[in-house]
Amino acid sequence: MSVRHLVLVLGDQLSHDNPALAGFDPAADRILMVEAPGEAGHVWSHKARIALFLSAMRHFAAELEARGWPVDYLRLGEHPHASLAAAWRAAVVRHDPAGLVVCEPGEWRLEQALHALGSELGLPVALRPDTHFLTSRAAFQRWAGDRETLLMEHFYRAMRKHHRVLMDGKEPAGGTWNFDKDNRQAFGRGGPGALPAAPRFTPDAITLDVLATVRKHFPEHPGSLDSFAWPVTRADALQALAAFVRERLPGFGTHQDAMWTDTPFLWHSLLAPALNLKLLDPREVIRAAEDAWRAGQAPLPAVEGFIRQILGWREFIRGVYWRDQPAMGEANHFGHTRPLPAWFWTGETRMNCQRQMIRQTLDHGYAHHIQRLMVTGNFALLAGLSPQAVAGWFLAVYVDAVEWVELPNVAGMALYANGGRFTSKPYVASGAYIKRMSNYCSGCSYSPDVKTGPRACPVSTLYWDFLDRHAHMLATNPRCTLMLKPLERMSEIERAAMRSHAAALADGLDKL
Repeated sequence: MSVRHLVLVLGDQLSHDNPALAGFDPAADRILMVEAPGEAGHVWSHKARIALFLSAMRHFAAELEARGWPVDYLRLGEHPHASLAAAWRAAVVRHDPAGLVVCEPGEWRLEQALHALGSELGLPVALRPDTHFLTSRAAFQRWAGDRETLLMEHFYRAMRKHHRVLMDGKEPAGGTWNFDKDNRQAFGRGGPGALPAAPRFTPDAITLDVLATVRKHFPEHPGSLDSFAWPVTRADALQALAAFVRERLPGFGTHQDAMWTDTPFLWHSLLAPALNLKLLDPREVIRAAEDAWRAGQAPLPAVEGFIRQILGWREFIRGVYWRDQPAMGEANHFGHTRPLPAWFWTGETRMNCQRQMIRQTLDHGYAHHIQRLMVTGNFALLAGLSPQAVAGWFLAVYVDAVEWVELPNVAGMALYANGGRFTSKPYVASGAYIKRMSNYCSGCSYSPDVKTGPRACPVSTLYWDFLDRHAHMLATNPRCTLMLKPLERMSEIERAAMRSHAAALADGLDKL
């Protein structure tokens, strides 16, 4: 029997406010949700990433069914379809709908697949704007206009004004728009001290079944499921939000860029997975943080820094992703082509900063923004790794990874692969930065203060080599002139030795 609308719900659209569900008629329409093995293999996904998506999807489907809504839910191993497109096509044949309805996906590849399916079958595809975000794709395009370079800070201020967030009348709360300078402190020798525990959600029967499924179907995929305790329902996500605002937001700001051995979570929110699956609405997250400040429960620099990530960076990144696709996925400003070292998948390297970061990632499917940007991302840029390979790795290994957020952060922010479309300079640093912001260097085989020889920190050597190779380009950027001063003071003999050592490192990345 044919249906009016076949409504497709994707794995990162798990909200009852999903616009694809607006106007749903249980008597005339049908919902389709698919666990497609191809989505886990599109990139070599971390087991915890696969489990998070599948568990959240199954819980959401159960909620829809509890409403009495008809749901075709295709479980992994119980249907023959390798890809989402194949499952969609088969469902169209089975139900003969008058049209498909779906919310805008979070990935350009899937949007193209939907358009292709509609053309192939001669079927209308209603692609509804994603109202989860505070800025639509069209609104961002209007804001961006014909600018060659986009700056997040300008966008963020416009968003603050428009949505009246952290505003006192027409002025920013506290008299300034950005408290970033207050939020960059390291811990010092004493480390972070006592930390509030990160919330953990004990796997229920559905999640336990998912964990077994992932172990069965993806045994060779990277990562561990031993510590899996992420929120997989809206109720869980609301508890996680409340716990963050109550227990960790007050300490979030000052040390949000700091890192410490075997301490993965610190004061970070851990809300990105729930936000990116749409279990949380960004409006309620922003409101909860601002309310905490206005009630005197959290300092303004911490609250502003956190809200800037949600209202500013998150919305901005989505805008530039859709504005610049597909060119963003193909960009390679520096022409870097080296493959990933094998230790990206194991953490088996003598560089303690990389070992700490990657092992943490494999254990939890999580690392905070500075670990991603200034440890692994920084190394990838300095070592000349392929932007496409690095972007694929980041998309694979983090539980919060959806391409609209991961690709711009990697290709644009970490790797400068798009030539600075929305970043004012390449974000590169020597081992001295990692030493200042962490205790990683104290347990390392290398020294961040040495540029050549067996004790030289590869990050430092590759950093100075990067500056040397790109000095002419960097010299035209006022934000990079201070970086070049120490390089200019090096003798030609020192620079030649540094170049030679960097070339040897680049030829033996697997051995570092």
